[in-house]
Amino acid sequence: MTRRFLNRLLDDASRAYRDGGRFAYHFARGKLGGDNIFRELLQRGVFPPAARFLDLGCGQAVFASWLLAARRLYERGDWPADWPQPPRVLELRGYELMPKDVARARAVFANDDATVRILQGDIRAVDFGRADVITILDVLQYIDFARQEDILRRVHAALPAGGVFVTRIGDADAGLPFHLCNWVDHAVTFVRGHRLPQLYTRSLGEWTALLRAIGFEVDSAPMSGRKPFANTMLVARVAVSGTTASAAPDIAVAA
Repeated sequence: MTRRFLNRLLDDASRAYRDGGRFAYHFARGKLGGDNIFRELLQRGVFPPAARFLDLGCGQAVFASWLLAARRLYERGDWPADWPQPPRVLELRGYELMPKDVARARAVFANDDATVRILQGDIRAVDFGRADVITILDVLQYIDFARQEDILRRVHAALPAGGVFVTRIGDADAGLPFHLCNWVDHAVTFVRGHRLPQLYTRSLGEWTALLRAIGFEVDSAPMSGRKPFANTMLVARVAVSGTTASAAPDIAVAA
């Protein structure tokens, strides 16, 4: 039943990319269907019932399409009984550096009612404004250490008390699986026409300590699916007055 539902969700989320050409469509289906973090974010109920989203390094905005498709299916009564309801997207702003990705994303949401806005910009420099949920998926490792910390501090400042920040990192202490992650990062970057980047990586402990020093409560969960990688999802929340780190939901369940 869950597999059939996920296929319907994938069909709905990727359908709009057909008009963007073969690459846009097949990339959307491959990313949303093959990367378990999208399913896990919904199944674990990471997000509040309604929220303003900011997706930094959004690519062609497949995450936005996934969230909107999830809500459509839920409102039609097509939703797993044991899953929490998906969030209602009040607005979603996405920033992406690469012009081709921005163009593909804008084509998908051209007829949208302004719920989704995709903007071209470097996340090291753009104004984050305010949001309830901020996501940075598989991007931070391309940014030097000092600017990583600056971005994370600005993310914290852009969120309200109880706001949620989600990122995925590779654990530099994980040995061979971590090196496989790095190889894949380089290969994907090269295939997409970019020069091979220098990667700025940290151990899971270092990422967690940095986020906590900034003021987040942090939980982590393995997020490689069945792939032999060292990917870890971090869910960081801005503390609500009077709460402690132990009050944050525990998401550390093996994927």
